[in-house]
Amino acid sequence: MPGSDAMDILFLLVPMSVLIVFALMAIFRWALGAGQFDDLEREGERILEDDTLPAKATKLDAHQARERN
Repeated sequence: MPGSDAMDILFLLVPMSVLIVFALMAIFRWALGAGQFDDLEREGERILEDDTLPAKATKLDAHQARERN
């Protein structure tokens, strides 16, 4: 039957959609529990602040500086 192919794909797509929704809900629940949404205003202001502290040198930066000398 020509319509049965369209129905067969729904047996795959509907359970996959339900699993994706549950996975997204689990990720959102984890993010809430981990405090990802606790201080949204602070993150918006942080980008506007001036960085007065110098950046810390990494081991890679020190290694590159030794190679140049």
